[in-house]
Amino acid sequence: MVRLFNVYYPTRVLVLLGGEALLVCASFLLAALFRFGEDSILLLHYEGGYSQVALAAGICLLSLYYFDLYDSLIISNSREVLTRLIQVLGVTCLIMAPLGYILPAARVDIRFFMLGIVLAGLTMAGWRKLFLVVNASSRWARRAVILGTGPQVHSLSKEIEKRPEWGVRLVGYVGKPPASPPDVNGLVRLGDLEELAGVVERERVGQIIIAMGERRGRLPVDILLQLKSRGVLVQDGGDVYETLTGKIPLDSLRLSWLLFSPSFPVSRPMLVYKRLTSIVLSTLGLIITLPLMAIIAVALRLDSKGPIIFRQKRVGQDGKLFDLYKFRSMYESDDPIAQSAPARENDDRFTRVGRWLRRTRLDELPQLYNILRGNMYFIGPRPFVPKQEEDLAEKIPYYR
Repeated sequence: MVRLFNVYYPTRVLVLLGGEALLVCASFLLAALFRFGEDSILLLHYEGGYSQVALAAGICLLSLYYFDLYDSLIISNSREVLTRLIQVLGVTCLIMAPLGYILPAARVDIRFFMLGIVLAGLTMAGWRKLFLVVNASSRWARRAVILGTGPQVHSLSKEIEKRPEWGVRLVGYVGKPPASPPDVNGLVRLGDLEELAGVVERERVGQIIIAMGERRGRLPVDILLQLKSRGVLVQDGGDVYETLTGKIPLDSLRLSWLLFSPSFPVSRPMLVYKRLTSIVLSTLGLIITLPLMAIIAVALRLDSKGPIIFRQKRVGQDGKLFDLYKFRSMYESDDPIAQSAPARENDDRFTRVGRWLRRTRLDELPQLYNILRGNMYFIGPRPFVPKQEEDLAEKIPYYR
């Protein structure tokens, strides 16, 4: 696993990405050779051919990422991969077409471009098929065991099984049998905690994932240190779960884990940078979208009675309340409880214009003003209404 910008990426996925980048570039270079023959050297060296190939490849790779083709749940679904690959190629064509008119340097020969797109599609489909075959082979996966039968075991084993691209194969668990067999998700019991060293040697284990609920006085520290000195990877179950899913395991959250886990550094220069970025981007966003917001305001006024802007108290940083602004998408109601209830997909409270605004997320545009005021950032946790905040604080340990 490789960590970039505090996000973990499986090494196999990065290999998949690197292979596709090479294949897309090679496809366009090969298309130039087929289309122009010996003159392709002149095109590439003196007429900006390399820049055009890099641009087309970059747009294609960004489209692959946008269509979630590096997502764990998509990678292993051959039919979904093929469908999305076709969509990626179509989007690449749709983006490159107007760019040729806006930027003359990006204009490419249509037959050369289409040949490159076809070759890129065929080679990427073949590369993905090969990746699936290699990825499904247990020969290339690291053999791992789970230590303990705590509440994490079930969720951990399910997440590992769903993500073969992580290159980990669970061979079983070590510890006492659980009270309920479903708690271990069908894993084989390999022995007691005292037999861990023998289990590692017998099963050729390369990774131990600790998922014990109560560890004090029970964790075989000496054995784990010996195994770690011999090259066995020892990881905390909470860290593995967060790496796999990007979420924190609430069923086994410990105060010590929150206290000592690596956090995002908060420095004054970073805070100044975030605030300046918010001011610049929100100002530009308000200026650009002002005509669209004027049209939405007129449509709302003509469609139904009530205010154009909907205000609602939300909980911001450090528990401070602020007014969040949105375009009104529902009919007015005299019942404040019904008015603040979360919206459903086919909610009768939506107006005709409001339903369309919700679907396109355009009802969120006034929140640019919240960002400009400093109530919110572009990236951050969702601000809840006070009642939702209180409910979450009661249900989730250490929520605040």
